Amino acid sequence: NLVANGLPNKTIAHQLDISEHTVKFHVGSILTKLDAASRTEAVTIATRRGLLAV
Repeated sequence: NLVANGLPNKTIAHQLDISEHTVKFHVGSILTKLDAASRTEAVTIATRRGLLAV
């Protein structure tokens, strides 16, 4: 997982060939859905819920 690996939005956008804005939008949606305050917290929550294997 690109977010779990700590990659910045710009790098994720480049690797997926999408805009940085699109990455920001989707990361924001993830934070909202998981009720997380940060990317780190989102990864922790997702892992605990079995949504992400790291």
